[in-house]
This record gives sequence, C-alpha cells and structure tokens, in this order.
Amino acid sequence: MSSKKNLNAKSDAANANTEAAVINLYAAAEKIYPRSTFGFFTKWRWVMIWLTQLFFYGVPWIEWGQRQALLFDLEARRFYIFNLVLYPQDLIYLTGILIISALSLFLFTAIAGRLWCGYTCPQTVYTEIFLWIEAKIEGDRAARIRLDDAPMSARKLLKKGGKHFVWIAFAIWTGFTFVGYFTPIRELGDAVVNMGLGPWQTFWILFYGFATYGNAGFMREQVCKYMCPYARFQSAMFDDDTLIVTYDEKRGEPRGKASLKTDMDKSKQGACIDCSLCVQVCPTGIDIRKGLQYECIGCGACADVCDTVMDKMGYDRGLVKYSTQHAINLGWNHAQMLRHILRPRVLIYATILSLLIVSLLTSLMLRTSFRVDVVRDRGVMARIAEGGMLENVYRLQIMNATETTQRYQLGASGITNLKVESDVADQDKSVTVNPAESRWIPVRLQIPDGSIKSGSHPVKFEVRAAESNELVSEKSVFLVPR
Repeated sequence: MSSKKNLNAKSDAANANTEAAVINLYAAAEKIYPRSTFGFFTKWRWVMIWLTQLFFYGVPWIEWGQRQALLFDLEARRFYIFNLVLYPQDLIYLTGILIISALSLFLFTAIAGRLWCGYTCPQTVYTEIFLWIEAKIEGDRAARIRLDDAPMSARKLLKKGGKHFVWIAFAIWTGFTFVGYFTPIRELGDAVVNMGLGPWQTFWILFYGFATYGNAGFMREQVCKYMCPYARFQSAMFDDDTLIVTYDEKRGEPRGKASLKTDMDKSKQGACIDCSLCVQVCPTGIDIRKGLQYECIGCGACADVCDTVMDKMGYDRGLVKYSTQHAINLGWNHAQMLRHILRPRVLIYATILSLLIVSLLTSLMLRTSFRVDVVRDRGVMARIAEGGMLENVYRLQIMNATETTQRYQLGASGITNLKVESDVADQDKSVTVNPAESRWIPVRLQIPDGSIKSGSHPVKFEVRAAESNELVSEKSVFLVPR
C-alpha cells in the first residue's frame, strides 16, 4: 500500500514539474535600422539610383513623332521602342534581349559579385529611397530607434503618419508610371484627372503601388534574404577570383577597443576597433567580419564606413574592401588582382555576350519594314470559279512596321499561269496599310482547271513594298482535288 502511495506521489511531483514548452520553428526577425553613411560606393549607389529612376519615370513622357517613345501596347499587340515597331511575331527579339540580360548577369557576377543587387535592383533602389524618406521625416538611426520605442503620442503619430503618407504617394506614382508603359501615359493621366480609369488600369496601379509600398517600406531585406532566388544560387557563379566585399582578417584580428594614441605594433592588436559600424550600416544586418554570406548584396556600405573609421584612427584604408579571396589569402596587390579577374571564364562570357549583342543589332538593322503571314481558308479547299478557273482562297496578314502609310503589291509564283485576285486590291494588285497597322487581305490564287495534276503544289506569295522596294516571300501550298 505504501509503495502505491509512493508511486502516486512521484507521479504528482512529475506532473507538477512539467511545463509546457513552446518550440519556435522560425526566429522572429528583428527590425533593422540601417545607419546613413557616405563614401565612394555610397556615391555610386546614389548615381545609379538617379540614373535608373530618371529613366523609369521620365521615358514614358518622351514623345517620338506622334506617339509615346516607349510603349508596350498589349491591346493593339504592338511594342513601340523609339523608331522600332515590334509585333508578337517578333518575339525572337524579346527572347534575345532576355538571353543577353541573363548572360550579362552571369558576367557581372563572375567579375564583381552582386553588382546588380547592390546598385540597380529595384528592391535595393526603392528600399534606399524609402529609407531616405524615413530618415528625413523621423531622423537618423538613433532617433528612429527612440521613436519606435517611445509610447504613442501626437508627435509620434504625426511623424509616422507623415512618413507613410509620403511612402504611399510615392508608391502610387510608381504604380501609375508602371502602367504608363502599357497604356499611353498622357491618356492615363487625363483618365486619372477626370476619374475615368478602367478597372484593369486601377487594379494594376494599386497592385504595383502596394507591392512597392510593402516591399520597400516593410519587407526590405526580407525580400533579398528569403524571396529572391538569386541570393541562393549566386555562390555557383562565384570563385576565388571574384571581386566581393571582404574583411581582411589577417590585418583586423585580434580586434578590440583602441584609442587614437594606440600603437598597433606595440599593443599587438588588429586594425579593427570593434565599433560595429559595419553592422549598423548594412541594409541586411549582417556582420561582414564573419566572412561572405548569402545575405550580402555587395553594396559596399560597410567598406565606406570602415574607411571613415580608419581615417579617424590614422590607419590605412581597406580593412573592409572589394577584393578577391585569392588576393586576400596570397597578399596580391591591386594590379595582380585585376590581372587574375580576366580569367578564361570571364573571357568566354564576354565573347558570347558580344556575339549575341552584335547578332541582335545586325538582325534589327536587316529587319524588313513589314511582315507577312499567310493563312489558308480551311472552309474551302478548292473550287471552280468563273471562266473555268480552279482557285484556292487565302488570307494574307500584312503588318506595316513603319510610321508612314505604305502600299504593297501582291504577287505569287510556283505554278505556270498562276493568277492573283483580290477584291480589296487595286487594279495593279496593290493594297494600302496605315502606319503601324496590320491588315488582313483576302486573296484568291487561280489556275486553268486541269492544267496540272491533282495533289499539293508549293507556291510562294510575294509582297513588295512600293516605296522601299523591299520584298517578303512566304510559302504556302495550292491544292488540286482529284
């Protein structure tokens, strides 16, 4: 009986000592407050921000002739790129541009790491702009931290509300500009003023604006860390001769606090004074002294702020700098490092990229000013027309890729005594197509009945531009029933 009581007592004691354990699968992300800095890389980052944003916000307002210079008119199925007019059939050019962009990314990454991420990626650019707005309204890093920690007050509400108002206005303007690449922006502006926006235009302005507001205002480094696939596979394009932001561990360690009077040779202390400013300026919140990390976007902010500290301490610059693993480990100078950057891998990328660019430009220069598509009338295989003529019916789509009205003469070859007839063509077998328009032309090919044997016979449509004398030929077949 006593043993039973002892077991019950032990069970009660075990239950009393048992506590509910909560296991978090994901660590809560702490808000990052990047510190403002200045220096060589910061200046170049702002140069690229200005260039990309002047292009993005300015180009839709540029006129070329009587139209918008850069317009992707999805409704009319035409892309206007300055003096070029591209149709869906010109998809090969878009494919070429995408391949060139991808190969350029490979080339730049092999040479100098994540240049795209640090200087021109929209996520980085808009995050930098939103941080600038935040700093102007709420103050520097320390002021923003104090404001967030302070209880709600009229001052805090005014500052937070003002910041978000500017953020939202900027994001909506960004969404409006984005839609202006697909709808003529002047017409879009008139529709906004007159409250005449269509449902899809409204949706995409708000959607793109919301994405800008959310990504640049709140998610920021989370997009780079967890949503962007480039951060995950960038290491496959790096090697020991790739320029990356690096910390010179041999020179910096052992780190420790130091004063301006400290002699490193006598103290046996490294150049790093453990001020943590390199962590405070990092937009993704990493410590570059721990080595290369996938979160590093290569912006160089840590190198700029470290150089300012080195200047104040009277030490040589370059404790944190753009360098290569080989240069750091082997002690190469600047010239040796640059010589090894031009390695076979980089030369192969550059050669292929140059050939693709030359091929694309050559193709665009040799591109004809119009296109022709031939579609057989599947409802009528062949029929007997007046005068004992056997005819096949086709439809020709002529796409005028110029900015002026053009006349085109229709012809065909491949069979003896082949005649071309069209009810919409003039007496000289010519048709008119308006600027940057496409027109369907019904065409009949006729031959004397019984002049050739039954079966499928190849024919060739020949369309010639009257002004430029350019000739486009398209193959088809003429069917003769048994």
